[in-house]
This record gives sequence, C-alpha cells and structure tokens, in this order.
Amino acid sequence: MIVRAGAWLDERLGRVTMYRLLTLGLTAIAAIAILLAATGTLFFAPLDMLLSLAVAVIASAASGWLLARLFRTRAHLESTLITGLILFFLFWPTGEPRYLGALALAAVFANLSKYLIAWRGRHLVNPAAAGALVIGLTGLDSSTWWIADPALLVPVLLLAVLIVVRTRTFALVGTFVAIALLAIAIRLTAEGQAFGPALWSAVTSYPVLFLGTVMLTEPLTLPPRRWQRLAEAALVAIVLAIPFTAGPLTNTPELALIVGNLLGFAWGQRGGIRLTLIDNRRIGPRTLELRFRADRPVRFRPGQYLELTVPHRRPDSRGSRRVFSISSAPRDGELTVALTLPQRPSSFKRALAELPVGARLRATGVGGDFLLPTDRRPVLLVAGGIGVTPFASQIAEDTGRDAVLLHAVSDHGDLAYDEVFRGAGTRVLVASPTPGAALPEGYLHLGVDRLTAEALAEAVPDADQRVAYVSGPPAMVDHTRALLRAAGVRRVRTDAFSGY
Repeated sequence: MIVRAGAWLDERLGRVTMYRLLTLGLTAIAAIAILLAATGTLFFAPLDMLLSLAVAVIASAASGWLLARLFRTRAHLESTLITGLILFFLFWPTGEPRYLGALALAAVFANLSKYLIAWRGRHLVNPAAAGALVIGLTGLDSSTWWIADPALLVPVLLLAVLIVVRTRTFALVGTFVAIALLAIAIRLTAEGQAFGPALWSAVTSYPVLFLGTVMLTEPLTLPPRRWQRLAEAALVAIVLAIPFTAGPLTNTPELALIVGNLLGFAWGQRGGIRLTLIDNRRIGPRTLELRFRADRPVRFRPGQYLELTVPHRRPDSRGSRRVFSISSAPRDGELTVALTLPQRPSSFKRALAELPVGARLRATGVGGDFLLPTDRRPVLLVAGGIGVTPFASQIAEDTGRDAVLLHAVSDHGDLAYDEVFRGAGTRVLVASPTPGAALPEGYLHLGVDRLTAEALAEAVPDADQRVAYVSGPPAMVDHTRALLRAAGVRRVRTDAFSGY
C-alpha cells in the first residue's frame, strides 16, 4: 500500500515543475501564516504581513525583469516569485517603511546575485540567502527566519515531504536534518536544557526543515556527486548549529547555506554549458536522438545526466527545463540525449523535437551517481523504456564488461541503441506484451506475462552474483527493486525519473 501511494504521488508530482510546486507551496504557507496571524496564533499584524509579502514579491518580480533586460536574457517570473516568497519568510513582517525598504533591497540583491555572483552563466549561491546576507552585513535589517514557528511546523513539513519526493533528495535532506537537529540539541543541552526539550526546540524553533528542503535542494547550487552533496549538507548543518562571530559575520542560516553553496561550486561543473544541435535522428518509431557539440569540454561519466533548458512559447505545467541521461560515451567533444515522443507530448518535448540543426541550448550542469562499479564486477541492467539511455553510455564506454540488459518496453519499436549493445556483446532480454514482433538479432523475448522473481532467476541464473542497476519511471523502479530483491539480488542501484 505504501509503495502504491508513493508511486501515485511520484506520478502526480511529475506533472508539475519544481518552480510550480515551490510557488504554490510557499504561497499556501504564506496564506496559512496570515490566517494564523488573524486568529492571534502568530504574533504579527495581518496587515503588516500582507504589506511585507507584497513588497517582497513585487520587488523581486520587478527587479528580476529589469535585470534580465539589462543583461539581455530572458526573465523567469516563477523564479523571481519564489525568491520573493522565501524572503518574506526570512524577515520580520512589518509596516515600517524603513524595514519594508530593506526587504525590497534584499529582493533586488537576491536577483542581482544571479548575475554578479556567477560563473559562465551559473549562479554560485542561493539568491534569497545572498540577498538576506547582504542586508544583514549592511545593517539595514537582519533576518529572523520567523518561518521557524511551531504553528507553521505542519504546513512546512508537508511542503518538505513533497519537495523531497519530487526531487528524490532523501539522502541529502535526511543527512542535513539529522546532523542539524542533533548538533543544535547537543548545543542546547550543553547550555543547560534537558536533551528531549532541546531536540524538540531544534525541530520547532530553528528553520532546519525549511532551509534543508526549500533552499538546500536548489539544483543549480548542488555539486554533481552524491557523496559531495552529503558533505555539503553536513557542512551547512554544522555551520548552522555552532555559534560563532567573525568580524561582521555570524552563523545565520543564510551564511551557513552560502558556505555550503561555495563548496558545491568548487566540486561541480563550473558554469553553464552552451550546446549546439548538430544532428537529430529517429532511432525508433517514437524515439528521437539529439546530438550536441559543447562550446567547451563537458566533464561527465557514463550514467550521468544533464539538465537542458528549452525556452518556448506557452510552456505547460512541466516547464522549460528537463533532466536527461547522456546516452553517448564521453568522447569527441560531443554528447547525445534521447527522448520518447508520445502521441500527446509535453510542450517541452514538442519544442525540443522541433529544434532545427544549429539551434543553441543551455544546460545547467552535469551530475549523478548512477555509475558502474570500477572493479568490473558483472552487472544486471534493467531499463524501462527510454530509461535505457544511461546504459547505452556505460556500455559504449566499457564494451568488455560482463553485462546482462533486461529492457522492458510496451512495443519492440522502443528498443533503442541495439547497435551499441550488440556491438559490445551484451546479452539482452526483452520484457514486452508483443511476442510476435521482430527483435534485433541476438535479443531474447521473456514472454508476455508480468515478469516474476522466478522467471528472472531462470533467465539470469547468476543474478544474485551481479550488481543490479535499474533505470526508468519511479513506479517501475520501485517494483523492479522489490522483484530483484525477491530474486536474491543484494546490491541494487536505481535511477528514477518523473515528469516525462
């Protein structure tokens, strides 16, 4: 039941972008906070809250639009709205013109940081954190992070769960929250509190959940590898929890996050990636491959992904940015991605498929830990539909590895990259409901029935001796992980994608 509920939530959340989710979620929390103030639960004047909210959002949207025109780029309205909403929760709601002006300046500095604290088109730090830090350093005002109030714990927790499920950042957020709460509780205990009340105080009176989900998970400021992200999470948690003063700097939450952002930048693909489309071709009735050449070398390892931005008119709820596994080996200064085009594709897929050769795109970075073992252990690769793309990159780079590929498709026309797998001598098993359709030479059809652990063990007798990798939609990944466990496979790595 829990697995089904998780799959249902994954599927629903995959229909909206993170921008839309954050905009709606933060707006809902702001509305709840104003209602709580009106009932006296929060110690703010509702009018002051409305004024602060309006100033933060309008100043952010207006400055974002003006700066985009100044720097000759496209304004992103939802991004600026999110920045304004976050700043609303960071500064004390007030009706005083002086502090409303400081809040407006925080929004301006936040949007300006996207251009000034940036490297090759990629901003280095969380914009809202940068705006709050600048205002604190100037002495115009100081952040209070009033969002950390017991009355708002439940709505913040609900948004946190949605963000973690949508972004699949369980380890990142879990590491940050666990270390931050424990470190804060230990500090408060050392100051004289009992551990239980100290821990509860850390949960209810410190912005751990809000900082760790709404802000720490911003993809543009995260490093590419899992262990690097966990290290950044631990660093931000420790800086947040330990009091210090160094000249004008104190351990505010925004400073803790910026310290972590700078560490992430040092590890990551520094700067945005500019790509030129040099070819597109059909590799199946519904599957399109696009080949790009980068303006400068792109560092990636087989199995990693990049995020493409395709600006287009009237984007639907899935937005103009999407993550794609790279399907080519890292060589020749080129890279490829592939996508399936359903009968009614999203506006993003339509725009991407219609790009002419020579079109210029921007990718925000490369990341991911879906990497084959370095010790050349035998592997079992399980792909759902277009989830085969990271395996194509891995096998093209490592042709001598002992690999078995199980490719689940709804139609044999979706069996992409057969030339890569046949050329490498990979054994390929096909799970599909179409037994009579032709298969590439050497491929074996497992039957039309739903795959079981027993059938898998029979088809791959040494499955329990292999490291398994599963790539596909979240529901397929969750089901396959359980099936592999039942078949005796002990080591399973997964790479789930949603919103396609």
